[in-house]
Amino acid sequence: MGTLMEEIIAAHLGRSVVAGDTVVVPVDLVMSHDTTTPLVADQLARLGRGVKHPERAVVVLDHVTPAATVAAAQQHQRCREFVAGQRIGSLLSDGICHQVLPEHGLVAPGDIVVGADSHTVTLGALGALATGMGSTDIAVAYATGETWLRVPATIQVRLEGSLQPPVSAKDLVLELVRRLGSDGARYQAIEYTGPGAASLPMGDRMTLSNMAVEMGAKAGIFAADEVTLRWLDGRSDRPCRVVTARDPGYSRSEGISLTALEPMVAPPPAVDSARPVRELAGLAVDQVFIGTCTNGRLADLAVAATLLRGRQVAVRTVVVPASREVYLEALRAGYLESLVAAGVAVESPGCGPCLGRHKGVLGPGERAVTTMSRNFRGRMGDPSSEIYLVSPATAAATALRGCLTDPREVV
Repeated sequence: MGTLMEEIIAAHLGRSVVAGDTVVVPVDLVMSHDTTTPLVADQLARLGRGVKHPERAVVVLDHVTPAATVAAAQQHQRCREFVAGQRIGSLLSDGICHQVLPEHGLVAPGDIVVGADSHTVTLGALGALATGMGSTDIAVAYATGETWLRVPATIQVRLEGSLQPPVSAKDLVLELVRRLGSDGARYQAIEYTGPGAASLPMGDRMTLSNMAVEMGAKAGIFAADEVTLRWLDGRSDRPCRVVTARDPGYSRSEGISLTALEPMVAPPPAVDSARPVRELAGLAVDQVFIGTCTNGRLADLAVAATLLRGRQVAVRTVVVPASREVYLEALRAGYLESLVAAGVAVESPGCGPCLGRHKGVLGPGERAVTTMSRNFRGRMGDPSSEIYLVSPATAAATALRGCLTDPREVV
């Protein structure tokens, strides 16, 4: 009897657990990417071990792809050598790891997934216990097929009502970070519940789970339901462990009315500095970026294309789809044509600008409005540049005017 976290861990161990227990659990999937795999490979070599379950391992080239520098190209070479040497079955290079893993059917409800990237928590949207770890812990997971966890306590976030466009899940999660703070969920899980949560499509769930880590959370999770199963249909023939919370004991409960939300922005240098866009409207910007594992999905591109169709951007604007699947769907729907016609630079799938490595690096003193999840100093380039976090609708509206704009003014 317990929270979703406790029930998933209990199902893997065959016994009940409670928050605070320290356990060693088998993992269903271990992931590393182009910037972390070389570190993991080094640790495995020091341990004198190899990958125990290659069929449960995946390496993704996504952070700097195509390679922008010789150093990045060398990292990609090391990743390919590691995959070949360890006989790993999955080497993916068609988008951001947190998007392509579920697209390829590698994640299912009830799974335990660990990845060498903090935003592995995104996969909790599918009802999995997914969390990021450092390279040494990931090397041990590769070597043993197991990992250790302290069973996290869980914060319940109960959602009521429905989002009123152009307000989106990104505005919701910025409001939640504002309330809880950047460490308000430290080593806890955030479990999204209520009728509002059940009404959200998978893309919105991914956005909310993704930014759980910006509150210090170990994981963010939704209970698997019909929305989950429909999204997974045709992607995998793996059986799903549809786990449900049973008489859960939460450490805290937070209620949010989706209907009452408004467009939000988080000015630098902290995510929990979020406030309504209207309070900072008119702030001049140098670049707009729409993409990342937070907001690079089809619905995000659709919002931007709808706002920009038949118009011209007033500031340089970069759009990066989260995956090849998203890119192709946006191409077929005409979204990319609308974006390019509006003056947007549409780039190949990947992380790119989010970590200041590729396809949109900021110069000294420049200000960017972006849909990413972090606004830390120097994240997108020069340490004197500024990052403002917003929804895709706010980003597109800002691109039109060249200054921070409430999207309700241009819809």
